[in-house]
Amino acid sequence: MVDEPNSTPSPADTPGDQHPGVVALLRLASVLIDPDGRIAQWNRAAEELFGHRAEVACGRTASGLLPAVEPRAETAAPRPPGTARRCDAFDTLDDLTQLDRTAWAGSMTVTDREDRLRDILWWAYPLTEPAGRSLLALAADARPLRAAGPRIALGTRLLPYAAAQGTTGGFHRVSATLAPAPVSPAGTGGAGALAALLPGGSPERRHRLLTQLAAAGLPALWVDATTRLPVLPYEPVGSGVAHIAAGLGRRYPTAQQRAVQPRATRRPPEAGRPGTGPVAIGLQLLPADGAEGSRTPGGAVPGPREAAAALRSGANGNQSSAAPTDTDGPRLDRPNGTSPGPSGPIPKGPAIESAANGRTPLRDADLPVQPASPSSVEVLTSSQAGEQLALLSDVGSSVGTTLDLDTTARELCQVLVPRVADFACVDLLDGLISDSELPENRPDDRTMLRRVARAFNASSGRWEHVLDEGSLLAMPRSTPPGLALQENQPVLVPVINPDVAVDYAASLGGPDLVPVVVGRSMLVLPLSARGTVLGILKLLRLPDRAAFDKSDAATLRELAARAALSLDNARLHRAEAKVATTLQRSMIPTRPPKIPGVQIAHRYMPGDRRAEVGGDWFDAIQLPGSRVALVVGDVMGHGLHSAAAMGRFRTAMQTLAALDLPPGQLLRHLDNLAQKLGDDHLATCLYAVYDPINRTCELASAGHVPPVLVHPDGRGELLEIPAGAPIGVGGVPFVAKKIDVSDGSMLVLCTDGLVEVRGGDIGAGLAALCGNLIDPKQTPEEACDVVLDRLHSEDRQDDIALLVARFDGVAPTEVATWELSVGDAEVHRARTLVREQLAAWRLTALADTVELLVSELVTNAVRVARDHVQLQLIRVDKLLVEVSDDNHNLPSLEPAESMDECGRGLHLVSKLSERWGTARKAVGKVVWFELALPRR
Repeated sequence: MVDEPNSTPSPADTPGDQHPGVVALLRLASVLIDPDGRIAQWNRAAEELFGHRAEVACGRTASGLLPAVEPRAETAAPRPPGTARRCDAFDTLDDLTQLDRTAWAGSMTVTDREDRLRDILWWAYPLTEPAGRSLLALAADARPLRAAGPRIALGTRLLPYAAAQGTTGGFHRVSATLAPAPVSPAGTGGAGALAALLPGGSPERRHRLLTQLAAAGLPALWVDATTRLPVLPYEPVGSGVAHIAAGLGRRYPTAQQRAVQPRATRRPPEAGRPGTGPVAIGLQLLPADGAEGSRTPGGAVPGPREAAAALRSGANGNQSSAAPTDTDGPRLDRPNGTSPGPSGPIPKGPAIESAANGRTPLRDADLPVQPASPSSVEVLTSSQAGEQLALLSDVGSSVGTTLDLDTTARELCQVLVPRVADFACVDLLDGLISDSELPENRPDDRTMLRRVARAFNASSGRWEHVLDEGSLLAMPRSTPPGLALQENQPVLVPVINPDVAVDYAASLGGPDLVPVVVGRSMLVLPLSARGTVLGILKLLRLPDRAAFDKSDAATLRELAARAALSLDNARLHRAEAKVATTLQRSMIPTRPPKIPGVQIAHRYMPGDRRAEVGGDWFDAIQLPGSRVALVVGDVMGHGLHSAAAMGRFRTAMQTLAALDLPPGQLLRHLDNLAQKLGDDHLATCLYAVYDPINRTCELASAGHVPPVLVHPDGRGELLEIPAGAPIGVGGVPFVAKKIDVSDGSMLVLCTDGLVEVRGGDIGAGLAALCGNLIDPKQTPEEACDVVLDRLHSEDRQDDIALLVARFDGVAPTEVATWELSVGDAEVHRARTLVREQLAAWRLTALADTVELLVSELVTNAVRVARDHVQLQLIRVDKLLVEVSDDNHNLPSLEPAESMDECGRGLHLVSKLSERWGTARKAVGKVVWFELALPRR
């Protein structure tokens, strides 16, 4: 794609940060996540790339907004189909930049708002600010870069040119990287060009952020693994057209034209509706079927042929100024650009003429009634009628072949280009594409549209100015698309003349395109189905083809109505599928929890890949004492019903796990709950509790596939656990088994979909899982990939849930436990023990805070305990403090008045700790809090 010369950033925009060499120009999405994990900035490029509007994204938690596929190194072996690990994009970027607190660049596929996979190039920067650590994520769409290469600029003036396509079919290897920052007189290391991507603020803050970007490395591209190009942000012509178009308040006629126009002929604006008024000159609003001539708001600008005919007509003293039409009647197009000559018959009827010519349009009442005659009636010939029927037939057979919204829109454009028009595009209401609810208000000047599909005749004309698919735009009423959208009627512009090209150019990409749109013919058709306006279909013809006329509009209106039904069906199907996908994603964790002493990885693969919903689930729940509960379950059945039952089971499991019940008792409570929910709630389940301090694992099964324990020497062992009966059967005991586990061993839990072999026994899959399949030196993530690579098959029909936990334990030197007696004197002893232990761990910076909070919790414990109080400190990646007693009543935060002497202990814990909570144990309860370790 060739860039416009004036679309390139100027060196003046970034003083002191000029790039005299070759650079790549990319449109960069910019997302800033504040220290609280909320989105603080979401620019227009991010709106168009990911689909989420800024008003929705800003202020919400970044986690969970963009589902993604875990990034892999370029040299890594490809995964088996369908085995990619799902994650959250911003959580993953945060993890990648948090390891060594450096920037990261690479590729990661994400799912946008419309559930489409997008290959994205990322540059992630951890930023240090007074409020804490922020994350700046820059992103670019990799698909056009891999297809045609990046836009590149050469020289200090950054004159752009199009990169030539490679002989092998394009740029196959385009990857994100970081480049050292050049020396800059501005002191920002050449990062000044990125200033537009940063949030607003003081000059000092912006300079501080730019300095951090320069120190981390500036965005760059590896092209074909041989050339590294620095990246500069780039906004093409027409980007941000929504703001341009919405700001256009121009309404024709001009001041000179209004001066000569009689006051009585001016159409007053419609009362009670904002944004309405005289329609821009040159817009012919076609009436609804059966109401020909009933509505001509603002009149229509005649094209060159009609204007010439009008002048001849006026010279002869005729009152009619209608444009001549083809003697053969209506047509879809005239080949070779032919047009009716001056001798063509002029049909009788009301005149449509522009007030811009200084003449008053005639009304129906001003015209004499004339009897119909054969010469004034348009008759379709058999060839023309056959052409129209063939077009409608092609639309019926070629449009709507799938229930995919984007595909349906592209099929519609491809049918029309070049057969009917040189350019066609489908713009749909942005909120309607992904939201299941229909819009409550009629479209207005603020309504945002998203370009879903476009097609153009590449052999004629240049189309670099046309907005790409996914672009956001607004259509004011002064433009033909805006008028068609708001009135829900076709709008015909036979020929765009210079006098009205300003508003038309805005609807195509910006005011700089006025010379480009002059002389073209435009027809805009609303896409309306089931009483709702979905969007518009825009058609353009170049000057070398005959202009659109009313017969074209009549035929294409029927075509648009049929296509709109197909688009609405695809929209409804997408909304239904999104409900199931959203339900599944809300129930299955995408990010393994970080729990001291254990590393966890998991995978989920639905049996029905189209629905992506099933009844398998897994979970990892942190328990008091740094213990962790590992859960894998399988609801009998498939589809949305099983997913709903799975959601109930998972919620109940988390609630029961919070009570810290033994595995056997927990499954008994879950079985009782399932029987209350109904006979259709049957599931198998495996529940395991790992204690990293005592190095034990206690397991209980409810008819589930037994787990496999991989010992540190690589030997796999199928654990023999009492099987029990599935949850929901009732009347069967659940017996737990406790085993000792060594540091470095792995526990593999899965559902039967992984080990079932078509036509074979489940034992064969279990035997393979127990073989030398997993190397204990591997990470859990690598172990998941190996298991799926060896046991996964394309013909499987059951869901798969896989969870792998590596047991690392907590060293005894990192744990301090004391038993306290029930007495007030133990509070002083507890403070002394804590201070001594923190000094031994070289954590004296936390001593005052920990002493204060421990004294409050121990005071509460000795007041309610009968004969047992325990204090425990655990130092891992944070400091965990637990106070346990044998009273099962959980404390809660209560409001304290200003003069109250009691009730402030938990308020102090809540304010001074990073996290805190309470939980019941098998006997009694535990109150805990966490503090971050000081940086060394």
